[in-house]
Amino acid sequence: MSEKKSLVIVESPAKAKTISKYLGSRFQVEASIGHIRDLPGGSKEIPAEYKSEPWANLGVNVDSGFEPLYVIPADKKKHVSFLKSALKDAKDLYLATDEDREGEAISWHLREVLKPKVPVHRMVFHEITKEAIQGALQSTRQIDEGLVKAQETRRILDRLYGYDLSPLLWKKVRPGLSAGRVQSVAVRLIVERERDRMAFHSATYFDLEAHLKTRSGENFSAMLVSVGGRRVPSGKDFDPSTGKLKDSSMLLLDETAAASLRDRLRTLPFVVKNIEVKPYTERPKAPFTTSTLQQEANRKLGMTARDAMRVAQSLYENGYITYMRTDSTTLSKEAVGAARDLVRSQYGPEFLYANERTYATKVKNAQEAHEAIRPAGHPFQVPETLRRELNYDQFRLFDLIWKRTIASQMADARKQRVVMTIEAGDAVFQATGTSIEFEGFLRAYVEGSDDPAAELAEKERLLPSVQINEGLDLKKLESLSHTTQPPARFTEASLTQALEERGIGRPSTYAAIIDTILRRDYVFKKGNALVPSWTAFAVIRLMEDHFSSLVDYQFTAEMEDYLDQISRNERVNLDYLQEFYFGEAAKDSSAAPGGIGLKPLLEQKVAEIDPRIACSYPLQESSPGDVSPDSPPVVVRIGRYGPYIERGDKRASIPDDMPPDELTLSVAIELLEKQERGEQPLGYHPDLNKPIFVKQGRFGPYVQMGTADDEEKKNASLPKGVSADSITLELAVKLLSLPRNLGNHPDDGEPVIATQGRFGPFIKHGNDSRSLGPGQDLLEITLEEALAILAQPKAVRGKGRGVAAPPLKSLDPSPVTGKPIELRDGRYGLYVTDGETNASLPKDMTAEELSFEQAISLLEARAAAGPSKKKGARGSKKSTPKAAKKAAKKTTTKSSSTKKATKKSSTKKSGM
Repeated sequence: MSEKKSLVIVESPAKAKTISKYLGSRFQVEASIGHIRDLPGGSKEIPAEYKSEPWANLGVNVDSGFEPLYVIPADKKKHVSFLKSALKDAKDLYLATDEDREGEAISWHLREVLKPKVPVHRMVFHEITKEAIQGALQSTRQIDEGLVKAQETRRILDRLYGYDLSPLLWKKVRPGLSAGRVQSVAVRLIVERERDRMAFHSATYFDLEAHLKTRSGENFSAMLVSVGGRRVPSGKDFDPSTGKLKDSSMLLLDETAAASLRDRLRTLPFVVKNIEVKPYTERPKAPFTTSTLQQEANRKLGMTARDAMRVAQSLYENGYITYMRTDSTTLSKEAVGAARDLVRSQYGPEFLYANERTYATKVKNAQEAHEAIRPAGHPFQVPETLRRELNYDQFRLFDLIWKRTIASQMADARKQRVVMTIEAGDAVFQATGTSIEFEGFLRAYVEGSDDPAAELAEKERLLPSVQINEGLDLKKLESLSHTTQPPARFTEASLTQALEERGIGRPSTYAAIIDTILRRDYVFKKGNALVPSWTAFAVIRLMEDHFSSLVDYQFTAEMEDYLDQISRNERVNLDYLQEFYFGEAAKDSSAAPGGIGLKPLLEQKVAEIDPRIACSYPLQESSPGDVSPDSPPVVVRIGRYGPYIERGDKRASIPDDMPPDELTLSVAIELLEKQERGEQPLGYHPDLNKPIFVKQGRFGPYVQMGTADDEEKKNASLPKGVSADSITLELAVKLLSLPRNLGNHPDDGEPVIATQGRFGPFIKHGNDSRSLGPGQDLLEITLEEALAILAQPKAVRGKGRGVAAPPLKSLDPSPVTGKPIELRDGRYGLYVTDGETNASLPKDMTAEELSFEQAISLLEARAAAGPSKKKGARGSKKSTPKAAKKAAKKTTTKSSSTKKATKKSSTKKSGM
């Protein structure tokens, strides 16, 4: 009889594969594939015996100690059975999930569900190296009940918040919306920034730039700073809410005054009056935490927070970096030594800081892990040696982490800031320069910035060598115009920083928060900037007016503090839940902060909230002549099918991609006028004699044949590159003639059709279709040209369009579905599928680079994100409230790895 093995359970197959290399044949390593059970995601998941309970829809028994109802998703049952079977043949059980709250909870659920009769060990490590794994085997511990309680309390809080508030938003704003304990606060930050931009008044001011030449022939420039003892303002000297100077004693130059001053100074001598040299040092930043890694990956590599975490997780699970969810900046003694050794060998001893650098963790209640993110093991591997092992994104992120870690032990950079003061009559000019005397850590790493002006100011700029009282030649003196700019919108990096500074959320939540607010259409992206939608404005106004505590920054941060206290066994979770939900303390409770009483407050507010107030935004006049005083007000309204402008009985849609701060009163009036012009026909169809209109919709301009009450009216989108102003009656008639029957296919006599689809122009024959590329005119293409295009092979054919093309690559079977993981080429690019879940490849990843572990990681991340929202339904008037409600219900349902929603097995949570 063979010797029994030890069963080790981790979260992911990729992590299991890496760990198994270090454990040997005496261990069987399996993956739980994330959480094996959770609160029910919808009514279908609630067991029959609980459906009649008043708290059933919450999945939390609020009347009995907030006891959670846990269910095992149908798609996990088979895998749970497999783990139970594996446990029967094991001599002991090692629970080796991540060392944060979420990982601790997964281990606790595994123990509760598997009910092991063999010894159970909690095995923790923050890097996957042979030494770390062997060390973890020798120093196991018990499951940390405090961490489990904190995770469970957070999960219950999020459920109470989301499941009780979201239905209110459906009734008062529009169906399909969601509220979240942290997501709503993040949206408020973005909305407040947009409000600041909308309230901003720009100011224009002038100054002078002198282009000078020294006696030795060196050229440089200097800016005017004062005239006659009065300082010339810069952008920061203006009040953003009025556009006026904060200090009236300053000299504000307009174009005429600047030109006059320029002409006066041209004939005067320019003389150096002072040179001030200010030496300073710059210290390296601390090693990466989750937050700072996400910020720098966004600034330097252009990665979203979710992409950065996905790539970091793959690096961790394959043994290249330490655990990536941490808010600690500490490095172990071994890691400090490894970094310092590399500084000596790679850069030289002069670049090594004299003593070991230590960094204090600035984040309050840092608790996720015990070390910063750094290269795994020691000595650290040098990035260049891993080029063939890592894909493009993995290499870039590893290189970033490596350099930041090494730089943290390097010497300070020594710099000099030089300010040269130059006089010309009563005018004073200044030239500033920065020189690097010793690079220090800058040789390895330079931190990115969200402020391009500040980043530019820190770059090296050398001034020529001159003497006091030295005369300078004036080459050119020019007048420059400046306009103050509104506060910059948040990027993913700056939003993460703002949340962290306020103590809102935790390292593991930032990527999910940003992903959720984008997916829910509260926010959209304009370049890198996060722009709030009008729906976000309505929801945040409603929350601020009626549930202010729930979007209060300090209150939300205190909730995080309380969860941390629970994790340290300093507080009892029931106290807080009782006050939060019912507004009263639990029996014998000494104190519980922030009693809101969500349930009674909601009952009161349902009748009190007027949705028209929350969903209406009058546009203010930007200048007296914008609108007649007798005209009806211009109001932005947020309707069930999207935002629109209203003025009396006139309405116009707001383009989806228009930021709120760009919708000024004049722009709104222009949209209304365009809509009104759309009521006047462009002309009449030559054959049908029906009027043809050019209309403006949420998704852009289009042509319409027939009036609004015409049951046979027809619409057609404008081709790419054609504006509403340039559309002619002839072109409109051609567009409305689509789809065009080009003739019959010679093989089967079936028609060949040319038409316009959601993704652009295409031709089709039966179930076969081809997109038209550049230079192929939908309105002019002939049957012969179409037949030639159809004869070409098709890379991918979607569902309902024929037989699918063979996969580009086949990998090992998925541990979830049992089917081979395949790489395919789709309409949106390369993607992987396990037969049930599809996940796009990052744009920088090639087919050749894709490994089985990377495919598993992509599929897990996609499954965890939940089902995709169908953009075609967004704002569509064909979408009924009932359908929207159904869609909302679907999106709030928690997805499992393969997103099935069939029968669930359940367990009421027992005491711990």
